Amino acid sequence: MPTLQDRTILVTGATGGLGLALSHRLAADGARVVLHGRDEQRTAAARDEVAATSGNADRLAVATADLSDLAQVRALADAVATRFDRLDVLVNNAGVGGGPPEAPRVFSADGIELRFAVNYLAGYRLTRLLLPTLRSAAPARIISVASAGQHAIDFADPMLDHDYTGMRAYAQSKLAQIMFTLDLAAELPADEVTANALHPATFMNTRMVREAAVTPVSTVADGVEATARLVGDPALDGVTGEYFHGTRPSRALDEAYDPGDRAKLRELSERLIGQAAT
Repeated sequence: MPTLQDRTILVTGATGGLGLALSHRLAADGARVVLHGRDEQRTAAARDEVAATSGNADRLAVATADLSDLAQVRALADAVATRFDRLDVLVNNAGVGGGPPEAPRVFSADGIELRFAVNYLAGYRLTRLLLPTLRSAAPARIISVASAGQHAIDFADPMLDHDYTGMRAYAQSKLAQIMFTLDLAAELPADEVTANALHPATFMNTRMVREAAVTPVSTVADGVEATARLVGDPALDGVTGEYFHGTRPSRALDEAYDPGDRAKLRELSERLIGQAAT
């Protein structure tokens, strides 16, 4: 991987799992890394851990926000845009897993089904708010950490009032991430900002996977390798609108490629954001 000395990279969900391990990798490669977390103490501890291994303490920063609260998402975007003179890469990594089979339906601070709110809508809002900052650092990159576990969105019941399971909620939020990624790629000139999504690795050994009572079959290092490639590999300059399974180009569910369904998702997203602001 080439040096990332001149790049500022925001990694959401950087206090554990893939986000923390990716931050270690990017800092070791010389990037200025902004580690996001929900809890100030845990986020500061993550920064200190990365600083100790990378020797790059002066190029690390933290930003805290609860992504289940859209007001805090806006505050996070404002803070990043104000504090840093550029943002070269946004890694939308933060997420809530499917949880155990008996997990109840939970809602965000804005009354939105929690997995849809955190895994998808927060990244949608954060990305939209940071687009001017990213475009000013062109060529910039947006990476969405999605999943091969995808479920079609029922636009008549997106909050899953009926037939709810945590895994279904998780899977539809991951498809929504990919749909948004394809929308961004269609909207943004590839020489300014590229947008790609990936399934980093299957059932990595993370707390999210263990909480779902699933036996890990891959390592966090596998996921870091795939995600770091999207962050900095010059071979991917100008590559946009792709969904990767690890390091291989792949294909998401058919719904992701349906312009009509993507338009429905945009409308739903803006409606939910508008309702949260009232």
